[in-house]
Amino acid sequence: MEYEIPGGSLYYLTESGRGKDDGYVIITRMQGPAGELEIPERIQGLPVRVIERKAFLSKKKLRKVIVPSGVTVVGDWAFAYCDSLHTVRFNPPQGSGSGTTVTESLNFGRSVFMECSSLRYLYVGDQKESTAALLAAAVTTAGAPYLLDAREAGSREWLEKWDARMLAVLESADNEGYSRQVLCGEEDYGSTDLLAYESAQRKIKVRLLLLRLLYPIGLREEHRCRLESYLREHTAGCGQEETWQVVLSEHGEDRACYQLFAGLGCINPDNFDKLLSDVGQTCPELKAFLLRYKEENLEHRDFFAGLEL
Repeated sequence: MEYEIPGGSLYYLTESGRGKDDGYVIITRMQGPAGELEIPERIQGLPVRVIERKAFLSKKKLRKVIVPSGVTVVGDWAFAYCDSLHTVRFNPPQGSGSGTTVTESLNFGRSVFMECSSLRYLYVGDQKESTAALLAAAVTTAGAPYLLDAREAGSREWLEKWDARMLAVLESADNEGYSRQVLCGEEDYGSTDLLAYESAQRKIKVRLLLLRLLYPIGLREEHRCRLESYLREHTAGCGQEETWQVVLSEHGEDRACYQLFAGLGCINPDNFDKLLSDVGQTCPELKAFLLRYKEENLEHRDFFAGLEL
């Protein structure tokens, strides 16, 4: 059966329950180029309860999805390979108080968000933005699908597990997994260039560390110092420049991120000209920020350094 939505259609099945009022709807697939989707609470008078496996598999234009509070099951690979998917919100149960942070009955299948590289926010219940951002990174950048837990997300124990995974990624060798990629074949899994592979692994680390410092709730001080040190060691002019490369290519319009970059001490007199040259005309706000930062922080330093000479 078909249910029309802006930009496409949802296809669904109905399932009968034990009682006459226990029936529900299963979303099986979507057709059409819809970019934003709000799945209805009810179809034909029945509550939507299940998103079937592969229901939204490889929907390349899908950017935002709102899932109704009645959904209890999200099947395997339900949103896998949705390259543009940025935000997913699983609404809290109707009538829940302000203290509700999770949907207790929500269960996820395997690899629900596999290869959703653009996913930035994954809200489960009425979570804060910080938890939604960390949860999205857990199932994408961190490669930790076991952290997709509606019951624990945002708790102190969950944050400790998140940090443990982050540190494991940070401690891993930059060439870890390279041999498997080569054996799988360059044409299927990307370049077999070792240096390029190692740089890509460092960028994964940088993304996780930047995100955690942007949302530092519950972050231990010793971990914070370690993250900051790694990011400074990979700024422009350090040989390995992945911190700067990620900031420029992925956060050039994200003021909070490049303010963090500056606050970490990643901008200095030795690398400033390179930073400005790399920005060029691509990110005018970032360029303006760099020029202002130089005027307020670096020029005074250069002046006093000259007096010492």
